[in-house]
Amino acid sequence: MAVPADASPLRKLALFVGPGLLVSVGYMDPGNWATAIEAGSRFGYALLFVVVLASFSGMLLQSLCSRLGIATGRDLAQLSRERYRPGVARGQWLLAELSIVATDLAEVLGAALAFHLLLGVSITTGVVLTAFDTLIVLAL
Repeated sequence: MAVPADASPLRKLALFVGPGLLVSVGYMDPGNWATAIEAGSRFGYALLFVVVLASFSGMLLQSLCSRLGIATGRDLAQLSRERYRPGVARGQWLLAELSIVATDLAEVLGAALAFHLLLGVSITTGVVLTAFDTLIVLAL
């Protein structure tokens, strides 16, 4: 959605608050912070530098992607497909898909374990239930 040039500053702010809130909640995942705090309790301040550096790196990348989207109206995947040869673009797509799978693996196994503990089903059945509830959410 384009920001109208004659919109009031409050209206312009309101147009950016929603997407900004979604991105910040998605990045500042409570599970990530819980893991970081638990690891910090084991390793003390030795791990603090890594957590701070990773947080700043994530914020920098999100800022750059936001600027790219605002300036061009397209996302990084679209621009990469236009700029690189088809083979390179497919390689980038494959690496992105593998990264998504690796990131979501912990979430799927965690949900499967929760189904196992709550319902007494096997882990395999828990994975199937997790896949099914993910499809339900996507359908909604």
